[in-house]
Amino acid sequence: MIVGWIGLGNMGVPMAGNLLAAGYDVRVWNRTPDKAAPLVALGAKQVTSLPQLAEECDVLFTMVSDDDAGKAVYTGADGVLSGRVSGKLAIDMSTVSPETSRFLAEQGKKAGLRFLDAPVSGSVGPAKEAQLVIMVGGEKADYDEAKPLLDKLGKTAIYLGANGAGTSAKLAINLLLGITVQGVSETLLFARSLGIETEQMLEIISQSAVGTPLIRGKAASILADDYPAAFALKHMAKDLRLAREAGVSTPLAESVQATYRQALEEGLGELDLMAILRYLRGASLVK
Repeated sequence: MIVGWIGLGNMGVPMAGNLLAAGYDVRVWNRTPDKAAPLVALGAKQVTSLPQLAEECDVLFTMVSDDDAGKAVYTGADGVLSGRVSGKLAIDMSTVSPETSRFLAEQGKKAGLRFLDAPVSGSVGPAKEAQLVIMVGGEKADYDEAKPLLDKLGKTAIYLGANGAGTSAKLAINLLLGITVQGVSETLLFARSLGIETEQMLEIISQSAVGTPLIRGKAASILADDYPAAFALKHMAKDLRLAREAGVSTPLAESVQATYRQALEEGLGELDLMAILRYLRGASLVK
């Protein structure tokens, strides 16, 4: 089996690297070719066009930034669907709208390309360690075929139903992620205003029923007030916007979507989503 990988950002590189480590023949393409260098050094073959990648590979993975990038990769003038794809399988691991997933599946079907939406929960650390949670929508037979590959990328791959189900689940879990990070940030700031040190409050949270691996993993970043992007705030703002467009309008969803949008407008988009703490502190929204 020859595997193609499109999209070599913070997540794509370690994920494609895990497939190489598992012994797969991996071909890669990225809009910025230089980003392929780490994988080429590990044995991947770099190709120069998407039609070439589509024709050489049996299975294609995509991990790109947003809906527009996904549509360009598949349906653009020099996209995947301009190559010979009949009978092949595409697995899109990007976080896009359910509507976009269904659109790409339908366009692929016209060309004979089978399509799974399979976004992931987890950031760079779990990607490196193949500990992602993968949410899959599409035909069950295609999921069964893809499962051995997905098992090299995550700790679990859950089949959820027709195309769009995977991206629907991803928007839901990222809504909870955004609420959790904002909630912890507000808690830390409130505690601080009452004289409780941040380090002390983090210890209390970690030992309590609401402690999570997420917050324990962010503790060092919080204490240093340094937020290198494992999952960039701009991507969380985008995902929350997609959730709203998909129909969520609950009180917490409305609040958290507005907060991340404002933080993005304040120029924090390239930082980790935990930088929402810096935004809330600077905005003096928690007394």
